[in-house]
Amino acid sequence: MMDTSLQTKFTHVKPNDTQYVEGGLRDFFVYRDLGVAGATNGKVIAQLVRANAAPEAGTGWHVHEAEFHIVYMLKGWAKFMYEDKETLVSAGDCVHQAPGIRHFLFDYSPDMEYLEVVGPADFGSIGVKGPCAAPAPALWA
Repeated sequence: MMDTSLQTKFTHVKPNDTQYVEGGLRDFFVYRDLGVAGATNGKVIAQLVRANAAPEAGTGWHVHEAEFHIVYMLKGWAKFMYEDKETLVSAGDCVHQAPGIRHFLFDYSPDMEYLEVVGPADFGSIGVKGPCAAPAPALWA
């Protein structure tokens, strides 16, 4: 017998069904909802995230209140600090951000776009003290 507390709905979102919008976690990105949060009753969110403005100060050091978080880079690149390790994430790369890992997205390309899958859907972000300084972003030409 199926556990009804885990029930989800079928969803099929086509490219023109949802638009990129502002108002997500970061004001320098735009977000496109892929319908997963509604289909999973808030257990998981899947969204496309795209650069909307040049990096000035980045995200700052933070952790997410999430049980699961992956980033799959679709276009361009982003530079993160994960704890004290600088990490270049390029198109085709997939990163699993373990719960509680301190990180800082400090630079990205103008064409950066990634798929983000996070559980729960309403995950939070908490600023924390970082283990080291993060490099400055490069200027966009």
